[in-house]
Order: sequence, then C-alpha cells, then structure tokens
Amino acid sequence: MAEGRISGKLGGEFVVAGLEGTLLKDPDPFPYFMLVAFEASGLIRFVLLLLLWPVISLLRAAGHGDLALRVMVFAAVAGVRETEIATVARAVLPKFFAEDVDPGAWRLFSSRRRRAVVTALPRTMVSWFAKEHLGADEVVSAELSVNRFGIATGFLEKQADSVVSCSGSPPLDLRRTTTHSLYSEKLRPQFAAGLEEDKVAPMKPVVFHDGRLVRRPTPATALLVVLWIPLGVILALVRTVAGLAAPFHWIRPLLRYFGGELIVRGRPPPPATNTRSGVLFVSNHRTLMDGITISVTLGRKIPSVTYSISRLTEVISPVRLLRLSREREADAKRIKEELAKGDLIVCPEGTTCREPFLLRFSMLFAELTDRIVPVALDCRVGMFYPTTARGWKGMDPIFFLMNPRPVYEVTFLDQLPPEETCAAGKRPQEVANGVQRMLADVLGFECSDYTRKDKYMLLAGNEGRTDRSS
Repeated sequence: MAEGRISGKLGGEFVVAGLEGTLLKDPDPFPYFMLVAFEASGLIRFVLLLLLWPVISLLRAAGHGDLALRVMVFAAVAGVRETEIATVARAVLPKFFAEDVDPGAWRLFSSRRRRAVVTALPRTMVSWFAKEHLGADEVVSAELSVNRFGIATGFLEKQADSVVSCSGSPPLDLRRTTTHSLYSEKLRPQFAAGLEEDKVAPMKPVVFHDGRLVRRPTPATALLVVLWIPLGVILALVRTVAGLAAPFHWIRPLLRYFGGELIVRGRPPPPATNTRSGVLFVSNHRTLMDGITISVTLGRKIPSVTYSISRLTEVISPVRLLRLSREREADAKRIKEELAKGDLIVCPEGTTCREPFLLRFSMLFAELTDRIVPVALDCRVGMFYPTTARGWKGMDPIFFLMNPRPVYEVTFLDQLPPEETCAAGKRPQEVANGVQRMLADVLGFECSDYTRKDKYMLLAGNEGRTDRSS
C-alpha cells in the first residue's frame, strides 16, 4: 500500500493531521469514491460501487481495511483517465470535503504555520482541497497507478512508511487510530495547551463547484438517488409536458400540484406600454430556470438574455431565450432592439453560482436603459444540481425538474430612481456595482470580483464558451 514521507524543520510550528475522522468528521472515505465514480464515469459505475458496499463492510469488519480500500479504489477509478479524476477532485470533491470539516480539528490544524495532511484517499483526490483550502504544505497519501496512456489501473503505488521528522519540539499530531493499516502509528495525538483562546482563521471557502449530486452519497443516500432517478425522469417529463401544454398564466397556480414552490416578494412594475421602452429586469443568476421563473411570476412571457445554452433548452423553454454573442457592440444593439419591443430579463453575472456569492456584474445593461428593476433570486434543490460547467447543459432543466421539491424565491426590488442610473451621470460600472450590492443585501450573499472566466477555468479548464449545437 502506498505511503509517503513528511519532513519538517519547524518543530512546534508543524502539525500533521489525518483527513478522514479527524479534519473530516466522517472516517469513511466511501462517499468520496462514490462521487468520483458518478462524476468521472457515470451512473453504471456508481451503482456497481454501491453494490460492493456490503463486501467492503464485511472486509472492514474482518479487519481487512487495506483490502477494503483497494476494492473501493479499483471499482471507482479503474479505466478512468487520470486527468478526469483530477478534474473531479478539483471541481466536485472540495464542496463535500468542506461541508464535513470538523471545526475543532480545523482550529488546531490552522494554529500551526506548517501543515501536513495524512489520508487513505489517493493523493490525486485530496491534494487540491488540502493545499488550496486547508493550507497544507504536504499531503501524505498513496499515488494512483497510471499506465503510459494516462489511464488509472485501479491500483495504488507503494512508497516508504510515513515518518515525521522534526528538529526541536515534536509536531502537533492530530491523527487518530485509523481502520486502515496504511500509516505509521509512531505518533499519537498531542493536543497543545492554550490553543482554546487562539483566533482561528476561516478556511478558504469553496465558491465554485460542479457535479450533479447535492448531498454526499453515503450508502443510504446513494441508494435513495438510484431508486429516485427513474421516478425523477418520469416526473421531469410530466412537468415539462404540463408546462408546455398549459396556458402560461396557469403555470404558477399549478406549481404546487406538481411538487414545486414559488415564493414571491415585492411588487413588480406593470407591463411596458407602446409609448415607453420596456423594463430591464436585472437579476442574479442561479440556474437556467431564472428567466422562466421571473416570467411565470409575472404571468407573462418575457424574453431572457442568455449566453451558453443547448438546443434542447431552447426547444423546451416556454419563453424566448435571446442568445448573445459576447461581442459588445452587437449584443448592445440587440438588447436595445428588444427593449424597444417590451420588457427583458438579463443576468449580468454571465454564469450561475451555487454558493451565496454574487459574481462581478457586467456594466453593459447600465449603459442601455434607465428603467432597471433589480430582482433577487434564490433556488433550493434537494437531490440534483441543475447547473454544470463540465457536463451537457441540455440536461440542466431536466435535472432541475427531477428534484422532488424544487423551490424558487423571487424578490422584486423597486425600480432604480433616475438619479441612480447613467441618465444622471453615474458611471456604468458604478450602477452595476450598486445593483450587485442591493441584491447581495436582500439575499444575504457576499459580493465578489469573480467572473465567468474564473469559474470555468477552475471547473472545466476553459473560458466557458458553449457551441450552439451542444
């Protein structure tokens, strides 16, 4: 079994901590292998690994923790490209790791300047989170065996036994006795006195993450997901047909009968008249359903500005989606033409964000009209995320509709007064930043300077441009 070596020269400034069962509350790595199986390979491997769970449990009970680990590794990654595993580790796993971090262990771990993490999980799965979010200098773990084609064999490479060598005072050792005989047990937990009063630096938050599963797939949760998927597909189909067949103004009262919930606050403005240009509804971006939800709330079909969507989304959308080109002059001209016809919906973030953060707002909308109505949106789903950076965007509305009870909250703010728009001489970026702060205050979110490019470079390794045929 693969191990590594930790070396440090800072004595009391050095801490070594186990990941499973110490920094993370749950000592079982099984859910993280399930995530890799689902996101890197798909549903079939996910089900196969779930079927192996009784065998894995029996091996552990019999004292063969190492063998149980080998079974999980092989079932989850054998035949998968190492780059795909690394992408899942960067885009999907950090969110689930962060949710399970033990505050007490983090307090002790973050109290030392030099940090090392010891884990039974393969290094490829852990390294990004440990270094980027936990601030670890070293990760002691097994390496995945990869063939010359860059494909994981499903085995782990052996290394030397783990040893921590320090000059001066010994390191703070937060490892607990593990069920896997993978690491040296020469060091035992040493909890230094006086740390209770130390100020704890917050862990770096996970702003962007990908993947479809909302909850960590423990065996029970994974079984529920597998059993729900066929029912969810049927439910999504029924909801789609009902939404397209019913008169548009009926959709809102019908939502409760199809398991949805729409919470509306504020007072929206009346429809645009022929003598006035349309209102520009400016909202934050949670899912591809944002524009549809605002239209359903208002009881009338309002075109929605979008960038990267699939043909399937355009076909099943009950409202017209206005596709932009990201060419500033061309997009500005098209938005002006639409506003001359009536109301329009735009999401200046340019992409969705799942966490309570607002990305930087494009200032284009502020330059085109002074009739701006901010709309604060929030969306809650219990089983599947309806957004993706790596997958096929055509499935986004399907996954949204597959959730047992999706909930949308829509809050209409007052139209911006003329003195808060560019008509009064304000700079476009100043107007955009002001709208961003207003929406953040209503939602309880945090304003950020992150952009669409930041998100897609992290999660997918590209700038997020989606071809029309996708």
